[in-house]
Amino acid sequence: MIEQDRYTYRVTWPQEDQEYIGLCAEFCSLSWLAATPEEALKGIRHLVAQVVMDLQNNQEPIPEPLAVRSFSGRFVVRIPPELHRRLTIEAAEAGISLNRLAATRLS
Repeated sequence: MIEQDRYTYRVTWPQEDQEYIGLCAEFCSLSWLAATPEEALKGIRHLVAQVVMDLQNNQEPIPEPLAVRSFSGRFVVRIPPELHRRLTIEAAEAGISLNRLAATRLS
């Protein structure tokens, strides 16, 4: 396994596959199907470790784990002008900033 494996893993049950699937957010093209959630997690972690080793051997960039990445708390979203107007009015009527309204809706 990766010595400092801090990637973001998830195991889910897609009805169409009839098996558990292990996923890694930082390597969204990878997945691992297994009969149990434990096997799915073990499989995707092993697969990620292999891919990271290949990237290292080929001196290619390795994705930084989301868990250790810094976030500013700021991102820009483009919306239609009429929605912008409607949300601005709603925020004003509530006596809060548009930023607070958006943050509340996203949480």
